[in-house]
Amino acid sequence: MTKPERICRRDLLRGTAAVIVGGITWRATRRTSASQVWQLDPEKCVQCGHCATYCVLNPSAVKCINSYEICGYCDLCPGYVQPGAKLDTGAESLLCPTSALTRKFIEDPYFEYIVDEDLCVGCGKCVKGCALFGNGSLYLQVKRDLCVDCNDCAIARACPAEAYQRIPVEQAYLLKMPDKGVPEQA
Repeated sequence: MTKPERICRRDLLRGTAAVIVGGITWRATRRTSASQVWQLDPEKCVQCGHCATYCVLNPSAVKCINSYEICGYCDLCPGYVQPGAKLDTGAESLLCPTSALTRKFIEDPYFEYIVDEDLCVGCGKCVKGCALFGNGSLYLQVKRDLCVDCNDCAIARACPAEAYQRIPVEQAYLLKMPDKGVPEQA
């Protein structure tokens, strides 16, 4: 009888994630030599919130990205504040539940909106607000340095819009750019 494989803590910290369910251990190991990786197509994403809850990692490897080429640098970004907040930037008016989206004054009336990846859980609330009432510069992406490249991505299985797909590792990201049907800002 062979001895069962033992998972040590050092292996977990070196790019291997383990999930223990009912005494059964499932391992997802980062595969750096894979030719295909999972990625989220921002043009298909419906901001359902599954990226935050279905990823095997906690917090999720999916993070919000701001395409500054598209961003309007709004005084009150619809991805930053609750709809109808009317010039109120108090904590109760903010859209992001983890305060991952912050703003920095540029010049009157412009602000730069910055995503703190350490705080972002990939819930998509800011993305939804920006898509509904703004220009759509905020979108979700699977961060390659965080993802453990599960063979069968749990988020991809749960995605109602089928926005996840395998793409060549050389490409790694599906970016939202002004020339992809989103009007450029002057």
